[in-house]
Amino acid sequence: MCDGCNRRRFLESAAAGGALLAANLTARSLFADEQGDWPTPPPTRIFKLYAGRAGGAYLSRPTEELARLENYFAKLEKKLGDVKFVGGDVIPPAKVDQVAAKLADADALLIVHLCGHGGEAPALGKLIDVGLPTALFTQPFSGHGWMYFPQWRKQGKKVVLLPTSDWSELDRAVGLMRAPARLKHTRIIVVDGHPHGTAAACRAELVKEKLGAELVGVPHKQILEAMKAIDPKAAEAEAENYWIGPAKRIVEPKRPEIVESARMFLAIKDLMIREKAQAICSDRCMGDPRGCLTFSKLNDLGKVGACEGDIDSTLTMLMFGYAFGVPGFITDPVIDTAKNAMIHFHCTSATKMDGPGGRRLPFSIRSQTDNQGGVAVEATHRVGQPVTCAKLVNLETLLICPGKITETSASPLACRTQFTQSVPDARRLFLDWGADAIQTSDTMTLLHRVVFYGDYMRQAQMLCDMMGLKLVEEGGRRA
Repeated sequence: MCDGCNRRRFLESAAAGGALLAANLTARSLFADEQGDWPTPPPTRIFKLYAGRAGGAYLSRPTEELARLENYFAKLEKKLGDVKFVGGDVIPPAKVDQVAAKLADADALLIVHLCGHGGEAPALGKLIDVGLPTALFTQPFSGHGWMYFPQWRKQGKKVVLLPTSDWSELDRAVGLMRAPARLKHTRIIVVDGHPHGTAAACRAELVKEKLGAELVGVPHKQILEAMKAIDPKAAEAEAENYWIGPAKRIVEPKRPEIVESARMFLAIKDLMIREKAQAICSDRCMGDPRGCLTFSKLNDLGKVGACEGDIDSTLTMLMFGYAFGVPGFITDPVIDTAKNAMIHFHCTSATKMDGPGGRRLPFSIRSQTDNQGGVAVEATHRVGQPVTCAKLVNLETLLICPGKITETSASPLACRTQFTQSVPDARRLFLDWGADAIQTSDTMTLLHRVVFYGDYMRQAQMLCDMMGLKLVEEGGRRA
């Protein structure tokens, strides 16, 4: 529980304010059909800037390179579809103060360093000090100015440095710039205005200041009332088409319970669309009905449903979803030094861990383990899959641990969805848990992590650099 929450403010704010369908319905993808209901975020505006000279003189880039770069960015803009390059100024002759004034309407800054011996560093530093997420691309043989650029990172500036001849690094950096931009347009429903997590993440004003996202309180009773308004036939169709039909087995729950869970999803979906929200977190998810199916499908759709009111994990899932297009699996992990592994388990899981356009994992519909009641998801995760375990804490530190899924399990001692992740050093991870970044004895805050399909160690470091966050590898060697 966070002491920094203002429940009244949350509630007052609230008061003020793809799987295929069955053949006999339609051939359209459910994902494509349902995504049309959510508002589309505006394109990420990236101000591009060229620093240095182009021409035939020593230590200047070839004249035709500017045209090649402009063509490259035009193709990249078209490929990504949700970014827009603006600017294109060249310093010199453009003046730094004039360029800085133009950054007010941009979401991010991309600097292409053409050439220079270091005299350009102070001018570029002024632009970086504007505070936008920034990437600086400098190729070999562009002069000796590169020596001065690392100081910005050491000073904690929001800049990722790309000293490389590989132009595809520009693609990666630009793709990552969408994450901080989209967070500024994100609204997160917090049920009963009562998030759990690290103290900073529970304070709505700090989340807004640091990440740009807005926390919106909604009473749980409002969700229950919204459920009553859902057409019973719609709930039946939702349950049959997304859960009952595709499930490999249904064990404990009865059909009416599954239908009621589907009713909850439809009610929360309508609520999120009405509130223009991209995420919801709730500590009422263990009630009746439970939120396991609802959160699973929201994550399948590229939104975020986070259980137990975990605001740190909610923000982590949003950040990775915007950057990499994949959902996260909130987990209660345990360490096994005998297998040099971390075992993950929980009673809900996305079934499209590769992203909304991916295939669904095999899954069963089970009861929730703690009290053998309700409706939960038991997903079978993919053995051999590289994964990244992460958690953003205190709005300033990203804890991260890479590995691969080595096996799945079905222990009666753990939640329904279970899999084992290899780690570099299980004992070190055990002793280093939290990496001194989580200063709380609250069980859920200290325990929860989020697992994503894919190895994002390097990209996560880039993302942290441009967002002004610290990245710490849990269980890794640190000075």
